[in-house]
Order: sequence, then C-alpha cells, then structure tokens
Amino acid sequence: MERNLWGLKSERHPPGAVFLGFFPWFGLDIGGTLVKLVYFEPKDITAEEEKEEVENLKSIRKYLTSNVAYGSTGIRDVHLELKDLTLCGRKGNLHFIRFPTHDMPAFIQMGSEKHFSSLHTTLCATGGGAYKFEQDFRTMGDLQLRKLDELDCLIKGVLYIDSVGFNGHSECYYFENPTDAERCQKLPFTLENPYPLLLVNIGSGVSILAVYSKENYKRVTGTSLGGGTFFGLCCLLTGCSTFEEALEMASHGDSTKVDKLVRDIYGGDYERFGLPGWAVASSFGNMMSKEKRESVSKEDLAKATLITITNNIGSIARMCALNENINRVVFVGNFLRINTISMRLLAYALDYWSKGQLKALFLEHEGYFGAVGALLELLDSA
Repeated sequence: MERNLWGLKSERHPPGAVFLGFFPWFGLDIGGTLVKLVYFEPKDITAEEEKEEVENLKSIRKYLTSNVAYGSTGIRDVHLELKDLTLCGRKGNLHFIRFPTHDMPAFIQMGSEKHFSSLHTTLCATGGGAYKFEQDFRTMGDLQLRKLDELDCLIKGVLYIDSVGFNGHSECYYFENPTDAERCQKLPFTLENPYPLLLVNIGSGVSILAVYSKENYKRVTGTSLGGGTFFGLCCLLTGCSTFEEALEMASHGDSTKVDKLVRDIYGGDYERFGLPGWAVASSFGNMMSKEKRESVSKEDLAKATLITITNNIGSIARMCALNENINRVVFVGNFLRINTISMRLLAYALDYWSKGQLKALFLEHEGYFGAVGALLELLDSA
C-alpha cells in the first residue's frame, strides 16, 4: 500500500464549525483478519479552501479516489460507495476500503514515511487491533490512537447507514424462497422501529448482540467458529490461499458427500422429532469412512466446511433469538462478503426451524459498520 489513509484530527474548533484543516476524515476498524477503513471525500470544497489545502491532503484525496486497488492487497469496494452524503454540514462521498490485518505494520510504516503525523495527532480506531497495534502506531508512526469499543461502533454504524440508505435504495434486505435457485429473490426490508433486534456479527469469530435501543444493548453470547475458522480450515483441507478462492471452491462442491445426514442414519426422516432426512446429523461424519474420504473432492470439503460453520452460527442465533424473544435477526460481518451460499442457508434455516417466526435480515455494507461508527465518533468529538 502506498500513500496512506488515516482518520486523524489536529485541533478543536468552535461548536458547529468544520474546517478543511480537520480533513481527512477516516474511521478505522482493525479486525483479526481484515482492516476496514472508511474515507469521507468532500465534494463541496470552495476555491478558498482548495487554495489553503496542503499538498499532502490533496494527494491523499486524489490517490484514494482515483484507485480501486492499493498495492497487492488493498481494495476499495467501489460498489459500496455512498454518494452525496452530508456529514457535519459538508457534502461528499463515503468510500470503503479493506486490506488484510497482517499488512498493518507496513501500513503504519508507510504512514510514517509520508509524514502523516504532521497533519494529525490522533487516530480514531476500533477493533482488537486498536489495542494490539497501539504501540506500533506510537513508535513507528508518531500517532496517537483513540481506541473505541468495537460493539458501540458496530451498532452506531449499523443504525446510521440504515438511516441514510444506500444511494436511494434500502440498506437492509432479505431472501424470499432462499433454497429455490429459480424463485429466490433478494428483496428490500425497511428497518422502521428496529428495536429489538438480534445483531449477529460474523468476522473471524462471532458476537451476538441483543439491541433494545441505540444506547441499550448487551452481548448475549458468541462463538469462536466464524469466518476465520472457515478460511483456516479450507486452507488446511484444500490448499486454497484466499477467502475468495475458498468460496469459489465451495460453490462447486457437494457437502452431502462429506456430512452424515439424518437419512444416512434412519433411511429417511426422523418423524417423531420432526427431523427431515436432508438435515445434517453429523458434520464431516462420512469422513470416518476411508472409502468415502478417498471419493470426496476439495470442492466438497470446502462446501462442507462452509455449511458446518454457517449451520452452527444459525443454530446459536436461533436459540438466542428465542431466549431474548426477538424475531428479527440481522446478520453482518465480512464472512458474508460475496457469500450468497451462507446468506441463503441462514435465511432458510431460521425460517424453517422457527416455523416462520424468525426472519433473517442482511445489510449491504456487511463488515464496514465498525469503521463507520469510528468515523462518526471522530466527527462527534470535533
């Protein structure tokens, strides 16, 4: 990555006054697998402001907005860009950028080499990496972190993005007929009066929150079996090297060759307890057989891994929703990026096992809400 990307501020201004010297505006979420960064690009800069703008700020804005890739691993998700937003009285576009967390030291080093600390002194950041890399920011980049609680930022980001919408369209959606390839539809859903809701954040691991209002929420539970588990196991089982490759392999696999189903045990349904024959009785259960191990493909293993992780998350989410008496379950997190298989499976599983009482909802900006919340905290403190 070149020319880096921070969300820092240098000085306080009178209430209600936002000056160009306060730019650039960033929010940073440093997760266990990915770093998510949001950048607000002002589009209403006056001629006077442009004249006063330092060269470093101009180059940062030009670099970020004219590229879709940064180095070999940084990606700007152009399709997620929010246009014509008004933040703190300024009009502009919000950009969404991600790169692997293992590149964070190089990111900090680049910031130091570009003398980013000359523009700002404090960076608003959330996620576990805000703690893990705090000393590196200070010693390598001469930058102070303002560490923010990741769950506070997550909820703040979700509520804000849902309130502004997605360029005239709904941020929230659900799947109708999720298991029918021909009839499946992605339909908008309006989160009017959103409370209470169960928020399931699927990153490297999973956190499940019961949200009763903007200020009143609790972490109900979580699981260590999340997106990091899926990718890590796929690396071991298939030799893949990227999340995208793992999902591509899964899309061509048949998990029933790997998993032991109810019908494999009962010869059909287990009618007494309402378990259909197609339900998974034992994830990877067929792999006890040497013959079956030799007949499965890497694609089958990737698909079974994806189904195993997704089913576990869906089962825990369903139990939490029932315990909390909440019927709307919102799934977010980068595990769901380009992962239609898991979203449709979650949608079907919640509807089927709850007999239509639970609805699985999804959001277009998936894993960026923590970074958005950090940006909002930055502006709130201006």
